[in-house]
This record gives sequence, C-alpha cells and structure tokens, in this order.
Amino acid sequence: MSNTNREVATFGGGCFWCVEAVIQRLKGVEKVVSGYAGGNAPGKPTYREVCSGLTGHAEVIQVTYDPAIIDYVALLTVFMTTHDPTTLNRQGADRGTQYRSVIYYHNDMQKSQAEEVLKVVQEYYDDPIVTELSALPTFYDAEDYHQDYYNNNQQQGYCLAVIDPKVRKLRSLYSDLLK
Repeated sequence: MSNTNREVATFGGGCFWCVEAVIQRLKGVEKVVSGYAGGNAPGKPTYREVCSGLTGHAEVIQVTYDPAIIDYVALLTVFMTTHDPTTLNRQGADRGTQYRSVIYYHNDMQKSQAEEVLKVVQEYYDDPIVTELSALPTFYDAEDYHQDYYNNNQQQGYCLAVIDPKVRKLRSLYSDLLK
C-alpha cells in the first residue's frame, strides 16, 4: 500500500501508552509510534532520561493516517476529549513535564486546525486548556517495549486501571470512528 496520501500527526497527553491505545483504534489510523519530542538533551533520549524530567521531552505518539478516512480535526478532537487537557504536566497519577498535553504540528494547516479545535473544545471544560501547541521538534522513537504496549499487555495492572477506562470512554463517545 502506498503512503503517498498519508499524513502524520504528533501529540502527547500523559503516558504515551494511553494515547497510543486510544488513537490506534480509530478507522484510518495506520501506524502509531510511541516516542519523545520537545526536549533539549543532546542525542536520542532514553525512557529513564525522559522520566527523570531533566531532558524536557514529552512522551508523545506519532500517527500515520489516511485523511480520506479520518481527518486531522477528528484525530485532534478524539485526542483532546480522551485525556485531561486542563492539567499542567499531569495526567492522573503521572506527574512531570514528560506527561504534558501537547500538539506538535507538522505544517501551517495543522497549526490553524489545532488552534480551532482548542477553541471549540475549551467550551466543554470548566478549567482553561493548558495544551502546548508548537512546531514539531525532532521526534525520537521510544524503545521497542513501549510500542503497541496496551495491545501486548492488557492484563498488566496499569493497563487495567488506567488505559481500560480511556478505551471504554473512546467506545462510548466515538463508536462511529472505531475500526
């Protein structure tokens, strides 16, 4: 299958395992890679380095999708409503700058669409949205054991306690967008 009509989106909303598990269930999403972006440490960071909070990287996912099936606005809407974009550097018990809510745009069109989604979605939250919106810096793939984490570890405690509720929320809100 040719990727000539495919687009790429990058965002993070806490632990990349959670965001990956939600987004990879959407029609039109062909590939999701967990990784790191937005830091200032030289070279490719490791999970341990990112978790220290000293590198400045966020845990993010990079999504390859078919815009003829799901568009960028739909991806962002699902992303923005399946995590809490109003908590600074925190999602649930996960705390630190690596867990910040962030949208890294790849071009001016993504930037303007993200700005619009942020405005529209703000109406559904009592607290201000603190999601960072920035141009995509260098993206680094996370270690292999982080890839497809939920699908490979559904009985693990974190998956049962934290990711399962997010997947259930996805199913209740967006059943028409699911594979």
